[in-house]
Amino acid sequence: MEMITVNGKKVEFTEFPNGELNLNHKSIDVLANSDSATNVGFKFENNTDLIKLMFVKRYLDQLKIKATSLSISYMPYSRMDRSENGSPFTLKYVAQFINELGFSEIEVYEPHSDVTTALLNRVQPNFINFNLINSVKRIVRFDENKDYLMFPDAGASKRYSRMKAKNVLVGHKHRDFETGEIKGLELVGDISGANGRQVIIVDDLSSRGGTFVHSSKKLRENGFSNVFLLVAHAENTIFNGELFNHIDTVFTTDSILTEQNNWENKKYESKLKVYNI
Repeated sequence: MEMITVNGKKVEFTEFPNGELNLNHKSIDVLANSDSATNVGFKFENNTDLIKLMFVKRYLDQLKIKATSLSISYMPYSRMDRSENGSPFTLKYVAQFINELGFSEIEVYEPHSDVTTALLNRVQPNFINFNLINSVKRIVRFDENKDYLMFPDAGASKRYSRMKAKNVLVGHKHRDFETGEIKGLELVGDISGANGRQVIIVDDLSSRGGTFVHSSKKLRENGFSNVFLLVAHAENTIFNGELFNHIDTVFTTDSILTEQNNWENKKYESKLKVYNI
């Protein structure tokens, strides 16, 4: 997925000799139509992308394109969704920046928390995991009567409460309050039929995957033979930890991920399924 698109086509940028961005307006002129709806697709990779988004929207304004919607594959700064002990509330700042651009409507894929949807104007969340889980179940040949879904914490359990399954487990993590390190994990739910069965862990986001490593270890200790993971968003750091040593297949999207095709990460190809947003 490209960083910024207009009606599905990549917007081109170059740089002036001093490093300032230069929007190639010809890559937009042929795509925008003042008589019909125009959609801007936004995949955040670094802070420069916010400036690019501003340039694209202001240029569309210049063209008098009125019905311009925005699709955000992953809302930047989603983790910083509160102010603690006077810390910057950066998600709020970024949401205000986007609101001020004046999009007619905003779509956010799998928002990390309800704070995102509360802060953005004219927003519609798109909880794609509810569609992806059906594909994952087909691929792993999920048995609805015998296999399990697992939510790694209470937050994921609440988020995906509509994701019905006969057998459901919820993780209860024990953390070191000073370091944030996970010291242990308990399974809440009936695991009497777990021996030799499959389980799909479902959550919205993975970085290095520590929570899912702990979850997989506990699940296998209790007899599960195959452990799969579905996360809507995966950062490039999933390749840096132990995740692929403990998960049979990781199912995710290209909402953030960009490094899956690098040669050093190709060894995980058989254990990674990436859906296009």
